[in-house]
Amino acid sequence: MRHHFFDYTDSDFLHAISDNMAVDTDGDMLMKIGDNMAMDMDSGDIHFVSDWPDDEDDW
Repeated sequence: MRHHFFDYTDSDFLHAISDNMAVDTDGDMLMKIGDNMAMDMDSGDIHFVSDWPDDEDDW
């Protein structure tokens, strides 16, 4: 059961709030677009992240 993972682009930790959304320590929302990629919902920038849980069984 892992809810936290790392954003290599911002050197920040993310907390998954659903199977495809996460929030960082600054309150920025990111949407999963791949196992190791997320899009910042404010800026549209692509972020490289550590492995994102891929289904609800990993929660």
